[in-house]
Amino acid sequence: MDIIYTNKIVDQNQIKIFISDFKNKGEDFVLGQRNQIKLFDVKGLILNIKSFKIPNLINKIAYKYFRKSKAKRSFEFATILLEKGIGTPKPIAYYENFNWLGLLDSYYVSEHLETELTFRELVEIPDYPDHENILRQFTHFTFQLHEKGVEFLDHSPGNTLIKKREAGIYDFFLVDLNRMNFHSQMTFEQRMKNCSRLTPKKEMIAIMSNEYAKYYSQQSEEVIFKKMWFETQDFQERFVKKKRLKKKLKFWKA
Repeated sequence: MDIIYTNKIVDQNQIKIFISDFKNKGEDFVLGQRNQIKLFDVKGLILNIKSFKIPNLINKIAYKYFRKSKAKRSFEFATILLEKGIGTPKPIAYYENFNWLGLLDSYYVSEHLETELTFRELVEIPDYPDHENILRQFTHFTFQLHEKGVEFLDHSPGNTLIKKREAGIYDFFLVDLNRMNFHSQMTFEQRMKNCSRLTPKKEMIAIMSNEYAKYYSQQSEEVIFKKMWFETQDFQERFVKKKRLKKKLKFWKA
């Protein structure tokens, strides 16, 4: 087991114990088909430990010899984000288990962050309290990501945690960090494409375009709206086609 350990408050051996008995211990937080997240208490500090899906044969080899594991990327990207002043739960450690063939399993450990909502609630609950204000602040947060050259490839509804700091003021934290690109500068096309997965609702895109245009002087609000809406529609169409294809494949396999 290869260990990167950064928080001296947390005993390294204790984290090893949590991971070695991950299936049986801890409080279930997310039990997905691919990844699982459990919470562990260490003297009042809640650890969020994410267990990544066991890779297939090709990826087992790739993660050992050619590519960084999702756990390692999550840890490294979280460190970069914090250095850039971008919110994300504090990284604690990443763990990788290898055998002679390749990667067996991997884990990412961070401090658990309690928040009021994710961006998903803004999409699914139109009358969520302070909806437009939160959406506008989130758009400014996204603009700041782009200005700092951060292309968050999984910039989707469930991957931004939103925490109310005080009346009318919100903080934003990125999670699910293993897919990111970093640029010295992002083009207009990259920026708009990066917003395409957030919401299928045209009225939300209109507000986001209006807010983004306040900070991005290179294009007008009209151009920003047209491009952001085009990229959103394109993503939605590809998403539906992919879903249909999966259903067909599932049908033929049955």
